[in-house]
Amino acid sequence: MIAASGALAPVPLTAGAVLHPLVLPARAGAGPSPLHDYADARNRGLTESTGRDDDHLTPAQLLPLLATDAYQRRRQWRILREDRTVGVAVLNISLDAGGESAIVFISVLREVQGRGIGTAVAHHLEALARTDGVRTLRVWAEHPASDDPTIAAPTGFGRVPRDHTARFLEAQGWTLEQIDRVSAYPAGSDRHLRSLNADATAAAADYEVVQWMLPTPDQHRAGYAWMKSRMSTDAPDAGMETPEEIWDEERVRANDARWAAMGSTVQVTAARHRASGELAAFSELEHRGSPDAPTHQQDTLVLAAHRGHRLGLLVKTTGMLSWRERYPHSGEIITYNAEENRPMLSINEELGFAAIAYEGAWKKTLA
Repeated sequence: MIAASGALAPVPLTAGAVLHPLVLPARAGAGPSPLHDYADARNRGLTESTGRDDDHLTPAQLLPLLATDAYQRRRQWRILREDRTVGVAVLNISLDAGGESAIVFISVLREVQGRGIGTAVAHHLEALARTDGVRTLRVWAEHPASDDPTIAAPTGFGRVPRDHTARFLEAQGWTLEQIDRVSAYPAGSDRHLRSLNADATAAAADYEVVQWMLPTPDQHRAGYAWMKSRMSTDAPDAGMETPEEIWDEERVRANDARWAAMGSTVQVTAARHRASGELAAFSELEHRGSPDAPTHQQDTLVLAAHRGHRLGLLVKTTGMLSWRERYPHSGEIITYNAEENRPMLSINEELGFAAIAYEGAWKKTLA
């Protein structure tokens, strides 16, 4: 029987596995604990599926991302078998647009795959989502290169192997909607940035650069909130049906606080229109962990009304140049872009980013 929405009772699955709701502690602590087991299984699953560790998080870094807030209802589970955590599951319901959209994530370690555990977890999460009024589920899954036949995105841009993950999702009724390219900018390869920055500055003579480290200064909070809201409407979305996110100054404060609680440093580089004073474009760089850890390019956007002035190149090059001064020993910079987002991919390629992986954006409509 499916537990009621929000219930904390363990759920028997199959092959001796049990789904245990994760109860969040007030702080991560030194471990061991269910949170530490969850983080370890999450990280191991990511390495098994991607071959990389750039998205690994410690329990302390992960904890702020797991708590429900005014914008997302977040729930997580450990998958246990013989008292060992062999996987994790996530159901995050967006509270924008009436709470009808959710992101799910199911990771089962390779050692116990093929026993129906993932399928049983998927059925449980879907039942919970329906109970909470969710109509659309979304998930992003990386698909490493393989000899499997490929499946094309309906956008006409990109293909991924029909691998174990793709076959699992298709069997559960999911459809591939979009391909995202994962790109990396190598450490120590900045010699072209200053020349490109000079070109962008000349092309964007009607704009000036403003830059800050989170938390967001008072004078930029309203403009930054508007740009963040446009990430959900202006970025290529294919058929994913991403709900429009409503951002105000309070949501910016909450987002800044979440980054701070993770121990992340975040730099925002923006372009401001000189005549109107409107913020027109922005790019975020985020670092966490040791000084030589990779940097993550988070959101980058040029507002539709201000495109055609090389603002994307301007905020990216300015941000990357100042970032290298702040974190000279940081490794590569990782970024994600939709394959059909040719304007942003062209900028990345001009800068020297190279593709390292591809992930599929998948959707399931609940009956």
